[in-house]
Formats: sequence, C-alpha cells, structure tokens
Amino acid sequence: MTSQHPNTPGWDQIRRAPKVLLHDHLDGGLRPGTVVDLARASGRSLPETDPDKLALWFREAADSGSLERYLETFSHTVGVMQTREALVRVAAECAEDLAEDGVVYAEVRYAPEQHLEGGLTLEEVVEAVDEGFRQGERRAAEAGRRIRVGALLTAMRHAARALEIAELANRYRDMGVVGFDIAGAEAGHPPTRHLDAFEFLKRENNHFTIHAGEAFGLPSIWQALQWCGADRLGHGVRIIDDIEVREDGSVKLGRLASYVRDKRVPLELCPSSNLQTGAADSYAGHPVGLLRRLHFRVTVNTDNRLMSGTSMSREFAHLVAAFGYTLDDLQWFSVNAMKSAFIPFDERLAMINDVVKPGYAALKSEWLFQQTASTSGSAQPEV
Repeated sequence: MTSQHPNTPGWDQIRRAPKVLLHDHLDGGLRPGTVVDLARASGRSLPETDPDKLALWFREAADSGSLERYLETFSHTVGVMQTREALVRVAAECAEDLAEDGVVYAEVRYAPEQHLEGGLTLEEVVEAVDEGFRQGERRAAEAGRRIRVGALLTAMRHAARALEIAELANRYRDMGVVGFDIAGAEAGHPPTRHLDAFEFLKRENNHFTIHAGEAFGLPSIWQALQWCGADRLGHGVRIIDDIEVREDGSVKLGRLASYVRDKRVPLELCPSSNLQTGAADSYAGHPVGLLRRLHFRVTVNTDNRLMSGTSMSREFAHLVAAFGYTLDDLQWFSVNAMKSAFIPFDERLAMINDVVKPGYAALKSEWLFQQTASTSGSAQPEV
C-alpha cells in the first residue's frame, strides 16, 4: 500500500496515547465536586456551591489577570485539604483522573507545610497523600488502567522551611516521594535563598527540580542551574529570552540557552498555564514550538488542571492544532519526560520500552487497518 500515515492524531488517539506528566500540582487539580463536598464538611464558604459553576469560577479567576484572584483560587483548594481523610481522597482522585486521561506515569507535587491547619504533622501529611496515591493506582488498575504516581515535596520559596522539607523528602524517598521542589513567586525570592536545602539534597544524592523561568527571566534559570544544581527546570519557558531568531529564519543561542540544550536539562513546559500567566500569548506563539524544533529536552505538562481547565490530553490537542504535531511528536515529548523522571534508570527504561513506545506503536499502526477496511469493500474478484 502507498497510503501515508495521517498528519495529525484525533482526539480519541490523543486520549489513548500513553502520557507522562512531570509538573502537576495536587492542590491545583481537585475535582470541583470534591471541593464542594470537603468545604461543606469543614464549614468553609465557597464562591459557588454548584460544581459546574465552581469549575467555571476557578477558570475565570485564573484567567482574570489579577494575581489576587488567582491566589484566591488556591486558598479554596488548600483550605479543604487540612485533614487526613481529605488528603487521601484528593490524592486518590488525582491518580484516578490522570489514569483515565491516559497518563501512565506522573510526578505530582504539593507543599506539606500548607496542610497543617487541622493539626496534622508534616509526616502525617506525606503519609496521607502517599496512601491516597496508592489507593488511586489500585482503583485505576481495577478499571483496566495502569498508572504509577510519585510525589514531589515542595517548599514555599517565600517561607523559611526549605531545608526542613528537603530533609522530609529525603526521609520518605523510599516511600513514594521521588524528589523536591520550591515554588511560589519568583520575583524577590531567588532560589539561592534556599541553598542549604539544595546542598543537603546533593550530599544525599537526591533529586530536585526548581520553579524557574516562568514569571521571572534568565537570572532565575541561571541561579537554579549554576548555583543550586537543579536536575530539571519547573517551567523554564523564559529560556526563549536567550534565543535570537533572525529575519532570515536562522537561530542563534546564547550561552545559557546553549548550556540548557547541550546538557539536556529538562524543561517542564505548561502551555495552558503559561497563557494564563502571560508567558505566552497563544498556543501557536508558545515557545514550545521553537524549543521542540531546536531539540531542547522539552516536556509537556498541566501545572494546575482545575485552574486551567486542562488535562494532558487537552495540552497535547492544543499543540497538535497549533503545530500539526503527529503521534511521533507526542511520543517524543512522552519519552523526554520519562527519561527525565526521578525514578531509577532501569525503571524509566522499562516504562519507555514496555509501556510508552509500544503504546504509540499500536496507535500508529491503526491507520493500516483503517486503510484496509476502507478499501476492501471496493475490491472485485477476478472472473
């Protein structure tokens, strides 16, 4: 047969494609109905009590351009995540929702220090979330879907508990916690303020990513890499500021951009979130297109699924529509992410060779059978 592979995958194929997620916030991905249930149980007020209206409120608040309204959205989600039962439920539903969307491996981050209002200890928070993730994995398996979820413990960069949270992540590194992160407003809170935490993790041969190069520019990326030694960049989208695209279409990389590409530093790009925060003005104009073309270690992520009204499938669908990406491109993003995960090398390799690549191969082969089915009826036997 001489038919060519279709240029772009459809929604059904995108949904079924095995996806890998490295940058997803637990408190940014709750089901609206769960927020309503937990708020009612804890006596907390919400701007809307109908789940559909509340989901719309979250998206509109995140899209408003107002930092105050955006931060208010997290006060409502974090506010209902203050008991062991709530944390277990939210984590379990997170794993189930990701698996239902075709995610086979996810690293989900949260800040334990933000869940202590109900009297929990840091250790109890970590253990509750881990229990929830394992529950969600089991429920997903019972529904015929496989997912593995690891936790990233996040310290808030405006606070002073980074070393404490890094030590916590290290204690639980064999019990579901795969790494460490710092998050929060970049401007005025450089990662170098938490060097003691990063030095500790390096001494312990542990993994960490740093939110850098999202709202703030190249200095944040440079500090995260050269001072702190980050394994990955949370967002990192502003590396585009060190890349010059000339009028003739040629490209010149600055020294930091060259370093990031040459060293294969993973970029945890979050397209929908970047549109909300102003890091890009459209999907078609998002730096992911150029960075993918230049072969940076690009990964695609959701950031905050509730606030952005998104999922991994939606992120991929937006990029397919904007750049005409094929299943080969989606596999490239997924393999990049799996290569960059914080689990042991042999386990990453097994996920790539036994789950991700076979999954995409099966999807890419479907056109052959569709072509056969569409032409077989027109064939006439010889007489």
